[in-house]
Order: sequence, then structure tokens, then C-alpha cells
Amino acid sequence: MQPETKGPWQDTSLSAGARVSDLLARMTLEEKLAQLFSIWPGSDNEGEDVAPLQHEMTASDEPVDLDALIRHGLGQLTRAFGTAPLEPAAGAAALARTQARIAAANRFGIPAIAHEECLTGFTTWGATVFPTPLAWGATFNPALVGRAAELIGSTMRSAGIHQGLSPVLDVVRDPRWGRTEESISEDPYLVATVGTAYVRGLESSGVIATLKHFAGYSASRAGRNHGPVSAGRRELADVLLPPFELAVRDGGARSVMQAYNEIDGVPAAADSWLLTELLRDEWGFTGTVVADYFGISFLESAHHVAGSPRDAAAQALAAGVDVELPAVRCYGTPLLDAVRAGDVPEALVDRAVTRVLRQKCELGLLDPDWDPAPPVLAGPPAAVTGSAGASQDGTTENGAAAPDAADDGSAVAPLAAARAASLRPGTVPGTAGADFDPAEMRAVARQLAEESVVLLANDTGLLPLSAGPGSRIAVVGPMADDPAAMLGCYTFPRHVGVEHPELSLGVEVPTLLEAVREALPGAEISHAPGCAPPEPDKSGAVSAGVTGAGSAPLGGVLTKAETPSGGPGLPTAAELLDAEADLLTEAVALTAGADVCVAVLGDRSGLFGRGTSGEGCDAADLELPGSQGALLDALLSTGTPVVLVLLTGRPYALGRYAGPGRSAGAPRAAAVVQAFFPGEEGGPAVAGVLSGQVNPSGRLPVSVPYGPGGQPWTYLAPQLGLHNEASSLDPTPLYPFGHGLSYTAFDWTGGGVEAADGSAAGAADGDGDGTVLLDTDGEATVRLTVRNTGDRPGTETVQLYLHDPVARTTRPVNRLIGYARVPLGPGEAAEVRFGFHTDLAAYTTRDGRRIVEPGDLELRLGASSADIRHTARLRLNGAERTVGHCRRMVCAAMVHRLGVPGQGAAPAAPEPAREESGTVAVAPSGRSL
Repeated sequence: MQPETKGPWQDTSLSAGARVSDLLARMTLEEKLAQLFSIWPGSDNEGEDVAPLQHEMTASDEPVDLDALIRHGLGQLTRAFGTAPLEPAAGAAALARTQARIAAANRFGIPAIAHEECLTGFTTWGATVFPTPLAWGATFNPALVGRAAELIGSTMRSAGIHQGLSPVLDVVRDPRWGRTEESISEDPYLVATVGTAYVRGLESSGVIATLKHFAGYSASRAGRNHGPVSAGRRELADVLLPPFELAVRDGGARSVMQAYNEIDGVPAAADSWLLTELLRDEWGFTGTVVADYFGISFLESAHHVAGSPRDAAAQALAAGVDVELPAVRCYGTPLLDAVRAGDVPEALVDRAVTRVLRQKCELGLLDPDWDPAPPVLAGPPAAVTGSAGASQDGTTENGAAAPDAADDGSAVAPLAAARAASLRPGTVPGTAGADFDPAEMRAVARQLAEESVVLLANDTGLLPLSAGPGSRIAVVGPMADDPAAMLGCYTFPRHVGVEHPELSLGVEVPTLLEAVREALPGAEISHAPGCAPPEPDKSGAVSAGVTGAGSAPLGGVLTKAETPSGGPGLPTAAELLDAEADLLTEAVALTAGADVCVAVLGDRSGLFGRGTSGEGCDAADLELPGSQGALLDALLSTGTPVVLVLLTGRPYALGRYAGPGRSAGAPRAAAVVQAFFPGEEGGPAVAGVLSGQVNPSGRLPVSVPYGPGGQPWTYLAPQLGLHNEASSLDPTPLYPFGHGLSYTAFDWTGGGVEAADGSAAGAADGDGDGTVLLDTDGEATVRLTVRNTGDRPGTETVQLYLHDPVARTTRPVNRLIGYARVPLGPGEAAEVRFGFHTDLAAYTTRDGRRIVEPGDLELRLGASSADIRHTARLRLNGAERTVGHCRRMVCAAMVHRLGVPGQGAAPAAPEPAREESGTVAVAPSGRSL
């Protein structure tokens, strides 16, 4: 087909709006609808689900003639890289050839938007695996997260990907939820600032960021995935929505994904208030709303608010869902029939198509010089017409299948053929010319991992470990020598790679055991697993599992476990118990003979019940999964000091093993280190903390509970949510939000607040009542001096909380409104300044208005939500104000170095404000923060 290439729509000198209007007027109804759906080559009934109910949703579908489907065009191409392992260059070449054929198949020569997951990096074989988002939150470093996102986006764009399905901006409400690992924090301000930084980084690379899941997804009862949500409009407005609002307003996100959940009986995919009135009319969002996978179909099959695919399509389109993902089930023939019958106005179709075409215009996909070959294939011109580096036998130079293998001439044949042809064992990513795991990305992944490690306890000062000759260290635990311990459920090895056990991981992932041996070369280090890795059983409760005879490791990562039943090749129940007992006996003996034990415990990530953490892997309680709790009890009973290292996707209850609440005489862990799936560089990062090569600076993005049940709450509790005599259940966490220790000490002095007019008051600190007066639309500066009083460099994280003593609705006792990382050398001091605006005190009233009201406030400077060091009092005077979308949402912070006593201070050189981080660092000239 010869594309229609004449017309204003291809004139790049015109505005995107003018070009899209011209193109839309030329399109038939079928061509318009084609822009509103996607195809997913390679998705079939084989293998495990990577989307919820994937096989159930597609089992009854008739085979689709993809060439006939795309002759009118195509809106999106689903997961070109993340469906099966592809060698990077071969995958990029296959995608380019598929795009060229899609464009050639339709009248206007328009390609598809190719989207991919990027929660922990570009989700493809051989790409850098970054720490999971919960680890991002632990860094309290949005600028670093933004840099990681920029690198991730650049890699995706170089391979031909246009849209990334990240970040997750759901605020954790119950850590039993399996997707806690994918979330940033239980605090909306931390989620908002870190998530917005990620959005800016991804968008700066030219990749569309997709905010998910809009909205309320994390607030399901009992933490069940896909569960209904009973949140009221005030909880939505003040807790669940602010991260999305900031990412749209200040981050420039160009796409939003509707959530699966319903709120008070209204599914998000059919909620016009959420997707149109709030998102577009109030917030001014102009991008696209895409359906979470099969989300439109779920209106019929799960929510039962639609009686047919046609009805589901009509409801979703009217509510504001522009694009159906991952494949066409509702927005194809069912929607076509509804429009032709007059049941759905064509104007609604035009509204959605305009948004899609505008993005294609911004991406250059409507330009006359559009080239399907992505930058990673720059060089050999045969990359699109043939395969990158293909040899005469149809393989690439390093053994990967050439993308034109078994090409039957259909439009999606190059991509489908590349997926169908397995990579050969021993294939090395990047040898065909595309390196998705370069040194720069590994360096950023390493820094993110190091800054995310949280030292929870070090009561005896055992850490950092001594590496002296002859020191005996027992490294015990099922996660100690397993790369899977570092990887979340949306990393390629755990998401897709488990279905391909014959392949390597695609990236180097040192285990913690390997990293400890390298970090402590003078120590005598021994290892015992102690128990089997945790696996979910068929009942949904987590139990210790054993890999079946047919399972094989993917570079050391256990794949699909079988439930032992004594069948052919599988152990009997008695044999399993004997094996567990032998593992425990070996570990206890090893620990008893050591100077110190490092107990490495944690999660095995997976999808839809195939792991102990991850999407669809919700927990009944917060006990350590599997037999790990019993193992830890046994190790503690030996009397050998135990350092507990947790590599998890959620916080677990640790009151049984650590902290001041242990019963008299009961042994407890000498130190506790928490890491949240820290990625491919996680092993060296945690080993660096254990050895002292890295001074820990991570802070808890989620509270660590004392007990495994009775605490489905976060630190954002009103007074009645705290411990009181009216209940026998004490919800006080063992380690609170924001908590984290260091190997050095910091002194905080001079806390105070100063109004813009110059009036000031020192912090009350219990012995004063100095109060600063502000108008209800006023501003003030909160000041604090922090000094490193130890003998090694370290980073303190100063957190600013708001306390509202009296309000019209109950308010959290403490709520984070600002923070600053303060890196200091030994003896060095810095002044931290927070720019507080009264908008930050706004909250939503019973009638749905967000107000700033006159009255008293407290600004609390703390090292955690429970460790308040200084309190500054404000009194707001004047009229009550109603604030809206344009309110101040970020409390900018500035760190001004003061130097070391007796050495003076170098002149400060201000840096530009970075609103996404909430932190502005001001350092002496020539010095690095």
C-alpha cells in the first residue's frame, strides 16, 4: 500500500494540534478505532501469566488475523521486548522491521507506539536491573532516582520503545499487599517527590511516562490484589491522589493507567469523575489514559457493571479511557458496532484518537522522514531490511536467532519469529552491538542500592564487621547465595526469565555470599542455607518449598517449584522433613562454631502466587515467609552474635527477633540490616554496609511492625490510631517510618522558624513556647544546624513533619512535608533550611474542599516520624483559604555547608532549585556533595 503522504498533517512547521486535526478529518471510523487498541505478538496460552487472568481472558478468543487487523493502522504494540528473551540488537532489529510493516499496512503510513515495562529498568533480557521502587523510597534521594530513570529511558528509546509503564505511585496502605515492593512508600509526600523525579527523568529521555495505578489500587481491604477499595473522598484527596497530581503537574507525565479496583462500587475504568472531571478538567492533564491490561474487559467479567464487550467499551470510552491494552477485545468490532448503531457518539472516539495522534506527533511518528530503525541500530543499514549481525545460517554472531527467521511475510512476523526462536545457552548480551547494561548504568544502580540499605539496629556496635585474619563468619540462610534474593517481580529474570531456565540471567548479579567474601578477604567465611527458599503453597499460605526434579536454575534462580507429594522424581513428605532437619542442623553447627553469624533471609519474588512477594503474591500476615523464622530462632539460640540481613519486598514483623520488646533473657539479633530487592548491584551494596566500606544512609520508607498481625496501618495515623488503653492491640511499629542508623553520629542544634517578615522563634523543645505568627497564605523558613561528630563521613536525613493540633477532621499526628539528605565529613557542619508555605498545611474537609485554616501548627524536625528532635510553633492568622490544583505541594530544602571548626567555611555556590526532589544542595565551590 502506498501511504497518503500529502497534507498538512505531515507538515512539521505546523502545530501538533493543527496536524492532528487535519489527519483526523481524513480518517474513516475504522482507521480511528485502530489507533485506540494494541496487539501483543507472542502472547498465547503457553507459559505462565504475566498479566492478571491473562490465560482466562484469552482462552476463548478466536485467532486474530493480525495483518487484517492492522490494515487500518495500530495504536500500540505491547511488550516487544518483555514477552520473551531477545538478544538486544536482534530484538531492536525485529521491532524495527515489525514497525516498518505496520506502517506499510495502513493508508497513512503510521507506526504504533511501542510500550514496555520499566519499573526496575528496561524489562528485557540483558538490561540493567535497578533496585525496586521501595528501595528508591529508602534513599530519600529523588535526584538520583531521576538520573536512573533518564538512563533507563535513553536505553528504551534507543531500542525503539516510546512509552514506559512506570512509575507506580500507589501509596502503601497495608504491607501485606504483594505489590508493596513496586511502591515507593507509605507516605504520599515521599511517593510524590521521588515518583515525580522518576517521571521527569523518563520524560527527559523522550519516553512517555505512565502513572499507575489511577487510583486507590493499594487501599484494598486486607491487602488483596484486585480487591475492592472502600476509601472515602478525603482519603483519596489527601493520601492516595497527591503523588499523581504532582507527577502530572510538575513532572509532565504524558500518560496515566487506570487501576483495576473499584472505589465504593465504581470501577476506575468506568469512573468519569476520576478520569475526566478530576484528572483532565481540574488537573489539566492532556495526555492519554491507557487501560491496565484487560481492565476494560474486567468491567464485564470481574466488576459485572457491563453485560458485553460492547457495553464495556462504551462505558470505558465515555469515562475517559483512550487506549485498550494489551490487545483488542472491546475497542475493535464491539465499539465499531456501538458507534454505527448510534449507541456511542463518534465524538468520543474523536476525543480519544486526537489524544493518541497528538502523542504520535510529539514522538515524530507522523513526520515524513520517520525511520523505523532505532538509534541502537545506527550503523549497518541492513538492520531493518535484514537482521543485525545475521549470518548465513540465520543466527547472529553470538548465537541468537536472527529476527527474520521463519518470516512468513506477515506484518508482525519479524517480532514473532524472533520471540519464537530461543537464544542459545551461552549467549552474551551486547555482543551483537547493543549494550543495555553499560558501566554507567551499573554505577547508578550501585549507588541507588548503597543509599537504599537501611541499618535498623546495631545495639552492640557489632557492625561494621571485622575483617581480621582468623575471624570466622558464618553466612547462613536460603537467600545468601541466590541471585533471586536481589530481584523484584518486575525484573526480567523474575518476570519472564523463569520460563527460560536454559538461559543465563543476562546480567551479572553477585550474591551476598560472593560479595561478602570479596569485601572481607581476611575472614574465614563459611555458608549453609539452613532451610529451603520460601515458596507459596497451593492454599495461598507461604511455606518452605523444594524445587521439583524438572526445575532448573536461571543463573542460580530457582524456577517454578513443585509441591512435593512423593510422586515420580519428587521427595516424600518424610524425606522433605528429613532434608529440612539436616539443613537446620548444619546451619546451627556452623553458627555455633563461628565468631559471628550473618543470617540472610527474605523473599522470593514472583507473579500471581508464584512468589512470596510481587503482583498477586499477597501475604496472610507479616511473619517471615517459609521456615525462615524458625531458622532465625535456632541461630539466635546458639549464643553466637547474629546479624540479620533482610532482602525483601515488604517489611516483616521483627519483634520476635530484635528490638527492645524481646522477653527477658531471650536472645535477639545483634544488628539488623534491611534491603528491599536492591537489584543487580545489591550484593556488593549490602556487603559494603556490613564491611564498613559503605556508611549506611537509607531510611525506612515503610514502618517495620512489631507483630505479624493487628497492624494493617501506616504511620499516618490520627490519635485514635495510636496505642491507647481502649484496645489490647498495640500498633506501635518496632522501627518507625523514616528510621535508619549510621556508623557515625550527628548533632542537631539551632532548630527554629523565621517568618518572611523577619520575625523568628527558636524551637520549643519542651522548655519554651515561642510562636511565629503567619498569615494563612504566608511563608516561613525552618532552620537547623547538623554536625557530624563522628570520625567517618556520613549522611544524615533531616525530616520535616507537620502536626495540626486541632482541625475540622482528624489528622495524622505527624505528616511528612519535607526532607533533606545532608552528607558531611568528620567534624563538618551544615545548615539545613526548609521553605515552608502554608499550602502544605491544607487538608480536605467534610464538604470536599481543601482548606488552609487559621490556628496553631507545629513544624517538627525529626530523624524519623517517632524521633522528633526540634519543634517550631506557628500560629496562622487571617481568613480561611480554599486551595486547589495550583497550590504549593513541595517544601524545597537547601543544605549550606559551614565547614569544620577552626578551618572556616568556603563560600557557598547555590545550585538551581530542583522541585522534584524537595532538596536544593548548596555546597562550597569545588566540593562535591
